[in-house]
Amino acid sequence: MRSPNISCKIEIFASFNPSEDPKKIETAILNIFPNTKIKIDNFSITSNSKDLHSLEKIYDIIHSNQSQKIYKRQFEKNLENNSTWFYLNKQAAFVGTITLCEEAEESPLGPIKVILTSSNIDKIIDWLILRN
Repeated sequence: MRSPNISCKIEIFASFNPSEDPKKIETAILNIFPNTKIKIDNFSITSNSKDLHSLEKIYDIIHSNQSQKIYKRQFEKNLENNSTWFYLNKQAAFVGTITLCEEAEESPLGPIKVILTSSNIDKIIDWLILRN
């Protein structure tokens, strides 16, 4: 994966229920985004990055599973100004699998929300979707 030299803010959010172990959600996020720093609050976990290499596993899964159309549809559906977002299944992430959720309810304990913000968001989407 060769990432372009484009500035992008990557924000990762997950809320958790009182019955959930925050460390497991931290593990889920780090399984997919290994180079991010985690911050745990009362009932949420956040992580931020400005390094497109943080999206390496997402990029790889988009291309290895031929799921470009599915991700493109989500990116475009959620596109607003300089930002887009998507949901990942939290339980799948815990076991190191990336599963896109079209709706938050598809992840029974709540999803991981990933927000991408860039003045060149179209180029970020193209990079993620198109083969380089």
